[in-house]
Amino acid sequence: MKKIFSIIALAAGAFGLTGCTDFLDQQSPSEQTDASVWESTYYTSLRVNKLFGDMMQDRTYSQDLGIVWRMNSDCELVDGLGSNAYNTSSERGGMNYNLDPGWARLSDVWTNLYGTIEDANLNIRGIRNSSLINGGGNNQKAMERYLGESLTIRALSYLELVRFYGDVPMKLEPSASDLSNVYLNKTDRDEILNKMMEDLDEAIGYLPWADEVSGYTTEHVTKGYAHALLAQIALTRAGYAIRESAKSGYETAAENSDPTYPTQRPGDAERKQLYERALKHLTAIIQSGKHQLNPSIENQWALVNQLTLDQNYHENLFEIPMGQNVSSELGYTVGVRLNGITAKYGYGNSSGKMKVTAPLLYSYDPADQRRDLTVAAFQIAQNTTENITEEQMLTNAPFGLYVGKWDPRKMSDAWLQDNLVATAKHMTGINPILMRYSQVLLYYAEVMNELAGPDAGYEGSAGLTAREALAQVHNRAFKDKSAAQAYINAIPANKTDFFNAIVDENAWELAGEGMRKADLVRWNLLVKKTKEMKETYLKQLIGGIYQEKVYFNYLDAAKSQIDFSSITWYGIPAGKTAADYAGSADSFGKSDIEKENDTQVYTNLPSISCGLLGEATVNTDGTITYATPAVQNRYIMPIGSTIISAANGSLHNSYGYSD
Repeated sequence: MKKIFSIIALAAGAFGLTGCTDFLDQQSPSEQTDASVWESTYYTSLRVNKLFGDMMQDRTYSQDLGIVWRMNSDCELVDGLGSNAYNTSSERGGMNYNLDPGWARLSDVWTNLYGTIEDANLNIRGIRNSSLINGGGNNQKAMERYLGESLTIRALSYLELVRFYGDVPMKLEPSASDLSNVYLNKTDRDEILNKMMEDLDEAIGYLPWADEVSGYTTEHVTKGYAHALLAQIALTRAGYAIRESAKSGYETAAENSDPTYPTQRPGDAERKQLYERALKHLTAIIQSGKHQLNPSIENQWALVNQLTLDQNYHENLFEIPMGQNVSSELGYTVGVRLNGITAKYGYGNSSGKMKVTAPLLYSYDPADQRRDLTVAAFQIAQNTTENITEEQMLTNAPFGLYVGKWDPRKMSDAWLQDNLVATAKHMTGINPILMRYSQVLLYYAEVMNELAGPDAGYEGSAGLTAREALAQVHNRAFKDKSAAQAYINAIPANKTDFFNAIVDENAWELAGEGMRKADLVRWNLLVKKTKEMKETYLKQLIGGIYQEKVYFNYLDAAKSQIDFSSITWYGIPAGKTAADYAGSADSFGKSDIEKENDTQVYTNLPSISCGLLGEATVNTDGTITYATPAVQNRYIMPIGSTIISAANGSLHNSYGYSD
């Protein structure tokens, strides 16, 4: 039947998995008729479990949507630099915004997301038609939860499609056997997001809070996550987006807007309504008390690496459940690098796809505990001469620093025992986190700032000002709370300066998690901030901020564990000399803009996000000249060629992409 099913994935039951958690129970109730499935809470639960199975695939959250497709931002980069950044047939070029519709992964992600939507549509129709949904008692409560989960996961899938592809077909019912509802044209993304918010309003009424029902943990989509997702969609809807054509009544961006494909956002009145809608749902989360910040940012990430749900604070509103040795490349494709086989940790990891930058490292306050949790300027390798596993500082790698939030030194004993005997890649089982309470507070601060400014209240708020919400996120990261609060107090009391502080805090809190790109897009700051990162690197390099060599001490006599608090990122402190340190490594200051063959300055830096920004030339005076890109602000992916060819003429690419 040709490749019809590539348009919108039809098959329910395409991904069968087995494993130790209930989410990996994907057994199809083949002995049941389709109608009778929805008359059983057990068989309905299997259909809902399949949605989670859909989200465990490589082309969804195990790899692509969990890591790869969330790059590049101003601080998170794919590992392709130089000539690799122009390769249109790999993620290296793709995440540098050099995309060819023929790249197979474009079609694979599309097909997998629509596969999830198809499964959700089957659930939604089946549950709505079930006698159990109005039958009362525990069966009705269970079916309502299953309906709420299916509506929420469908809304999430459409949000992902809109973020990556722009306008896409909106399909709200299962595929007909005659395919009469398969060949669909694109739907305006605003209509899609509006419908998803309506669905989430319904879902919120069905879903329990985390751990309110026995076994209903944050590995389910809870009431808290549905509230947060609705707020996230409202803010996306209120924000900027590149459009296939201009919309009447919308505001066109003053910067980085294409004359043919303008970057626009709704007008003032509609944005205000959307901010108020977001505020309602963010307030519900905050006032519930069901989700809080873990007081220890270190413990927050230790629990994630340990595959342990935080059932005290519930900071992570929703984690997609993965299975050790079954799914998730967090800690393998992104994280602290195990460079080769080591005696202490076993098999190496790639830790290659996502990198963070020197300007991000230097943007942190030195006392901010998030700095060394986020930016890993080292690798772990085996010293064969001394026969020890040791932490080794990276040398001059300003755009090649690892993400420290996923760290083999913190992973579970079960993972370690598996890794010690592994001879090939095996999955970590670390859950991708789609929403943290710190994001809720940052969204709340943003909305309150827009509606009332930094310090005023607003009807329907949670009783926190924007400044107070921002303070909770910022101050958690510091041992000296008074010094941290002094920074918050010093932010000027105007909307513009306070918004800029929120943008900064977003990077410090969320870098390496793949959340920032979507926020920069809706703020129309993706181009501006990426250029700013490049300019900051050159200014810091020329200004001598970066050290040619950093010095450090060790925590142990074998010199296998670095004392990261001792690294002289800002030069050797007064009263000390190089002789006071046991270790040293060349650092970012080794680059030299006067040397026109310097790879970091003249090859790697210009290639970063080159498809988005335009071809770049670094000048010896520290300025950068950009050519005009083919389409301004083209962060959107093209629809894959195989999808287009199978669409029977219903789909075509925009934004200057060919079919």
